[in-house]
Amino acid sequence: MLASQNVQADKLAIIMRGLPGSGKSYWVEQFIAAQPPAVAQQIRQRGYFSTDNLFYQQGQYQFNASRLSEYHQRNLTLFIQALARSEPIVICDNTNMAYWEYMAYDAAAKALGYRVRIVLIGKPLNDAHQQMCAERNQHGVGLKQICAMAKQFEDF
Repeated sequence: MLASQNVQADKLAIIMRGLPGSGKSYWVEQFIAAQPPAVAQQIRQRGYFSTDNLFYQQGQYQFNASRLSEYHQRNLTLFIQALARSEPIVICDNTNMAYWEYMAYDAAAKALGYRVRIVLIGKPLNDAHQQMCAERNQHGVGLKQICAMAKQFEDF
């Protein structure tokens, strides 16, 4: 039986896509808040993964480009571990502009019997959207970098 045919209705993996500042984390927070309190707590503690979160040191965001590859790998590992524990809802909250950036998350979730929902926030190729993202992202990513990231965007 193919893994996609063995999907359990109670296991959901959500893969977020969008530029920094597009509203991915806001969408995730709204989704989690809409769950029953015990489920919301479980997602926050054992099912929510973002590479950005790994850059927080003593409550302060400290981006270090030299650790980006390591942290992306660590985030994927934590995500897969949550899948292996059969957490009911597992979320990857990264930019995921190109398919190669999230294909391992997608493949692992499907292989472990999860329904996969890919959520794109905004229109990465839209100039006005890029400008808005540059103005409101919380990590100081400028318009030039936002535009460079948007050029990597691959539609579904």
